[in-house]
Amino acid sequence: MKIHRIIALAFLPCMIASCAVQAPPAHVDAMGPASWGAALPETGTRAASSGLPHGGTLAGIADWWKQTDDAQLPYLLESAQLASPTVSAAASRISQARAARVGAGAALLPTLDSSLSATRARSQPPTPTGAALQAGLQTAWEIDVFGANAATRDAAAARLEGAQAAWHEARVSVAAETANLYYQFRTCELLLAITRSDAQSRAESARLAQLALDAGFQSPANAALARASAAEGNNRATQQQAQCDIDIKALTALTALPEAELRQRLAVPSRLPENPVLAIDHLPAAVLAQRPDVFNAEREVAAASAEAGAALAQRFPRLSLSGSVSAIRFRTGGADTDLSTWSIGPLALTLPLFDGGRRAANIEAAQARYDDAVIRYRAQVRQAVREVEEALVRLQSTASRSDDARIAAEGYRASFNATEARYRGGLGSLLELEESRRTRLAAELALAALQQERIAAWIALYRAAGGGWNAPSAQAAAAKTTTTTTQAAPHAAR
Repeated sequence: MKIHRIIALAFLPCMIASCAVQAPPAHVDAMGPASWGAALPETGTRAASSGLPHGGTLAGIADWWKQTDDAQLPYLLESAQLASPTVSAAASRISQARAARVGAGAALLPTLDSSLSATRARSQPPTPTGAALQAGLQTAWEIDVFGANAATRDAAAARLEGAQAAWHEARVSVAAETANLYYQFRTCELLLAITRSDAQSRAESARLAQLALDAGFQSPANAALARASAAEGNNRATQQQAQCDIDIKALTALTALPEAELRQRLAVPSRLPENPVLAIDHLPAAVLAQRPDVFNAEREVAAASAEAGAALAQRFPRLSLSGSVSAIRFRTGGADTDLSTWSIGPLALTLPLFDGGRRAANIEAAQARYDDAVIRYRAQVRQAVREVEEALVRLQSTASRSDDARIAAEGYRASFNATEARYRGGLGSLLELEESRRTRLAAELALAALQQERIAAWIALYRAAGGGWNAPSAQAAAAKTTTTTTQAAPHAAR
């Protein structure tokens, strides 16, 4: 029987049985909501031009923050990206996943090894001494009839895509953390200015009360109250200054910048942004597709599906082919002999008969990992929906409270000015003045805190929406459409 018939007969049972390998589905329903429960932010006309924050590059991640017209924040973001161990670890995992994918893909190809040897020996007298030189090539190939090796390669490729998305997630997380800390410091500066102004006002009241006491126009109790109020103001301002210094220490650790340079940069005057625009699609599925962590979880489902298919394929026969070529030159007694050989085969078919339940256990374990990946994926989707909804609720809340807080601060400020004027004119009491002062200070501090809360809500929404990253498949489709809100594909780590 000819060799090609033997090969055909060997492949026949494999091709017949190959239809039995059925892996669980690689794509499952995320079970996300059809619409948002919270109201979307009113982005106005700027939303169409600003689009989504960044296109997945290290420089582009700062583009959204440029809406604030603050030159320091993008620089701090870049410094934090370069110094972050979280981003570094994510980049390392990309390299590891890429190496795993290469290794898994290599299993589909034949292996080729070479050898070179030289031997000089004498068997038995009077046989003359002989020398042999040998050079050879050996090849082996496991023919992936049932797709076990291909499934392992697909699992590695899915995990590589997931690792690349996790790198973007780490960068977005670091950007949000840096921005939150930066605006926390800027708010601290604003609070410090308010408390210092209040401390100066209290000190002036204490000075006037002491002068009135010395002149006999003020009681000792009122003078003591004024001194206590001044001490309280100084204490509050000192405490606020310490908090600002702590924020600088935290920024120094996060950005790895020298503290002296950081303080010099932060000394440049800045103001809190009022409304940094971020467009959010009204369809939750579109927003969730921008989340790298959701994409990573979805890729893990695909990887677990491929591994389950690979475990199933291990139940079926394995077909392998090997071959070799050897060039041998043997010299003895002054004569050379060519002993070169070559071979193709054996073509081996291995049939699993008994393994003590090992393959069945591997299949069960792979199925359990797949079920877990599906649950984790859907849980990640629910968490993503929660984060977006919470950010939207906070934005709506801060927007609704902004006007009231501003009116309250302006009203209490006017009331304090009037009370202070009456007190200095001798028509009001010090107790009324201090009560009005505390109310005014509380309203001004609340207004500044509300501004920071609103910025934090925008940053939370930026992070919850994925920071502008988009899945590779969605990017490929978007690249064919020219719109003002098109996003670029994620930049692969090198």
